[in-house]
Amino acid sequence: MLQLLLKYAAENLEPEPGFASKDVRWAVICGQDGKYQGVIELGDVNTEKNLGTTFPKCPDLSQPELVLGSTTKCHFLVETAKVVMLFDPAKKDSDYITPDEGSHAKHEFFVSLLRQAALEMSQLMTVADCISNQDVIKQACRDLKRQKAQANDKVTFRIGNAFPVESHQWHEWWRNFRKNLADTKSEKRIKKAGPKKTATGVMRCFASGELVEPLLTHPKIKGLEKVGGLQSGDALIGFDKDAFCSYDLQQSANAAVSEQAATAYRDALNHLIKKNGHVLAGMKIVHWFKEKIEPPDDPLSWLQDDPNLQKASAEERARELLDSIRTGKRIDLLNNRYYALTLSGAAGRVMVRDWMEGAFEELVENVSCWFDDLAIVDCFGNPPTKSPKLETVLTSLLLPRKHKQEYRDWVASIGPARMGLWQAAIRGTGIPHVVVSRLVPLHNAFVSNGTLEAALNANENVGLFISLLQTRMGLLKAYHTRKHRINGGNLMSGTLKPGLNEDHPSSAYHCGRLMAVLADVQRAALPDVGAGIVQRYYAAASATPALILGRLTRLSQFHLSKLKTPLARWYEKRLSSIWALLGDGPPRTLDLEKQSLFALGYYQQMAFREDKGGQDE
Repeated sequence: MLQLLLKYAAENLEPEPGFASKDVRWAVICGQDGKYQGVIELGDVNTEKNLGTTFPKCPDLSQPELVLGSTTKCHFLVETAKVVMLFDPAKKDSDYITPDEGSHAKHEFFVSLLRQAALEMSQLMTVADCISNQDVIKQACRDLKRQKAQANDKVTFRIGNAFPVESHQWHEWWRNFRKNLADTKSEKRIKKAGPKKTATGVMRCFASGELVEPLLTHPKIKGLEKVGGLQSGDALIGFDKDAFCSYDLQQSANAAVSEQAATAYRDALNHLIKKNGHVLAGMKIVHWFKEKIEPPDDPLSWLQDDPNLQKASAEERARELLDSIRTGKRIDLLNNRYYALTLSGAAGRVMVRDWMEGAFEELVENVSCWFDDLAIVDCFGNPPTKSPKLETVLTSLLLPRKHKQEYRDWVASIGPARMGLWQAAIRGTGIPHVVVSRLVPLHNAFVSNGTLEAALNANENVGLFISLLQTRMGLLKAYHTRKHRINGGNLMSGTLKPGLNEDHPSSAYHCGRLMAVLADVQRAALPDVGAGIVQRYYAAASATPALILGRLTRLSQFHLSKLKTPLARWYEKRLSSIWALLGDGPPRTLDLEKQSLFALGYYQQMAFREDKGGQDE
């Protein structure tokens, strides 16, 4: 994994220790004469959560470098508004200038860096003079407050039409500055370690395989705040506790990686998280490919809300691309490979929950199969159109989200099922049994509490409930289809179709069908009935069909007597045909898997629109 991240960085980025990509939201404008000209917002100012402009090569100090020595330090050229302009939006009584001594000390260090770097880039002296002026600081703070800036927003400078941070003139000075810091740090470490072993000797790099001097503390991975990570970043490799260390090795020398390699994997992961990362039920999914592909050809994006699929559905695109690869029309994709990381944050550490890689053709085939397995008619009998996104499939395992409930708290209870479903979509593996154990009780409650009837009668939230029901039934269908396919039962795997299968071999499936027809008979006879047999008996019938279905069939004679004779005969014929499929009668009890087949039979029979010869009009 580390080697592939290093390769990605080498091919797509310019990783170098002491530099990092940063998003900057505000720029202080200085004229060529050094006069303050105002503050402007960078990036897309019309978006609600504007991150600003990304500068790919900003000066950057690691945390150990920032805390080295007694001098309070900060970053160079790009820092927070609180450091650069001493801005604090809460301090109205002091012109929004912070009284924090630490911020003032960092501001002085920031100005001193500008003056030192001015030896290589003279324009920086005008910036240093500008932001040292108290009147300028007060005016800039008022301008920042007026534009609703925050104290921790990143700020840089623009001189005329040029951003100094984009210039190469200061790069060599910055490298020498960091080298002097490194020499000081090395001397202090050796002095502190005494007779203990230190990481100053060469070791084999875990990432590159070369002999290197290991980096003691690694740069942080950012972008995991929504999945448990810290705003300041999280460590992918870290040994900050004695229990993690061996052989008297200090910190990350226990898994030796050079500074160059650590910077490369940091830049690669941060770039991928920002570019391709998306949250899936409390996890951050990151993926890339061996060879670059166009966004419409990215199979992993088909599982999300992909704006590139506006005309053709994801299912159609999957079939088209798979055919193109197999017929030789897209030979450029034959040797391509995919890589997928599943990440989350925990107490300042990056948790790698899963790592997958494989052939691109295999990925397209598996995603296409995922869509096919999920395909099912809606509850009105309309053919499947667009498959639900993976996020929708995962959250279908949950109760409705409570008012003001945090998303992360809501999805936390999905547990291991999310990894199982993610792997099922990408690798073509089976769907975990926990999916059935969750869906069956949820579906029973959905039917028994009248939600289904309300949806069918086009009451409020009808679209939401119908979509949820269709997703759950499609997932149950996919579970059984894959179970039989993996076990070698190709014939059985084809028995569950998007629509009704009257020749299905399972008696549990036909018990569900029988329940749906009995409910339809009652609705035809008593259209204004309150709580019908579905709400009263569905849960019991799905668990003990022999006990319930016979009783309901006898009750149906009362309902049939209220119908016109031709329609009553039609229903009698339908009931008799299903009873004939049950042979010796319904099973006494059904386990969870068979209860899920009962649910599928009920759903597909309910959705089936038969021609009743006009007798129901």
